[in-house]
Amino acid sequence: MKTLIIDGVSIQLASPDVIDQNWVGNMDVLHQLMACWVLVHPSDLPLNPRLVGRPGVGKTTLACAAAKVLKKPTYIFQATMDTRPEDLLVTPVISESGKIKYVASAIVSAMIEGGVAILDEGNRMGEKSWASLAALLDHRRYIESIVAGVKIKAHPEFRFCATMNEDASTYEIPEYIQSRLQPQIYIDFADADEEMEILRANLPFAPREILTYVVNFLQKAHSADEPFSVRDGINITRLVLKLGVSKNFIQPAGGDSPEDSTLIVDEKRMRELLHDSVMGVLGDEALRYLA
Repeated sequence: MKTLIIDGVSIQLASPDVIDQNWVGNMDVLHQLMACWVLVHPSDLPLNPRLVGRPGVGKTTLACAAAKVLKKPTYIFQATMDTRPEDLLVTPVISESGKIKYVASAIVSAMIEGGVAILDEGNRMGEKSWASLAALLDHRRYIESIVAGVKIKAHPEFRFCATMNEDASTYEIPEYIQSRLQPQIYIDFADADEEMEILRANLPFAPREILTYVVNFLQKAHSADEPFSVRDGINITRLVLKLGVSKNFIQPAGGDSPEDSTLIVDEKRMRELLHDSVMGVLGDEALRYLA
């Protein structure tokens, strides 16, 4: 791992996340996010957008895909209710020699390296943690670590975004932080064609018949305002395939093409696989949306 000396303090950087993600579906939200990071003048600053939507709609995937298009290293920090300010900035740890060493978080590492920092599920952490990022998210663009006794300025190429879930298990973001996390980009459920494209991109070896069943299930659930996402659809499809192969209902794929998977199930067995998979992933309440 890379180590730098900043103001006389040795700080070890985190490694970037290796995520080869492409964005499939609504391209407008990808263009909106990338526009937030464009500079239109030498004195201009990038925006710090928040990506909002229900769990599983692809918020983190979108951010990773935008970083990939810009050819920037990607650093993901997973926020939780227990996230402390020092977790977001610089953490002291005991080295092998018994001495204290300082380790930069994913966010600070992205700041130093000029990468993209994704604060995942940011509304799961409290105000004290958010306050430690206030100076980074405005025109100052620096963090101050009391633990390490250093002030670190962000690289000009540094970009930031936060993802936020729409559910009850979250904190209210302080107003002074909300004003720094602009604009808000909303990611909604995909339509049927987009969901089919996403499923095929993630599961290129799955037979189209199975994908069609799963997309129909998801679309019915969306129309009833259920929170089931395309991530759930991917998990259901995987379980259908695994159950089908284990029961000898489906011939395993030999390549990456859907034609390499052979369905050898009748309608009744297909429904059995879908029934068991939906119940295993989402519970019996979701069975009402099976065709």
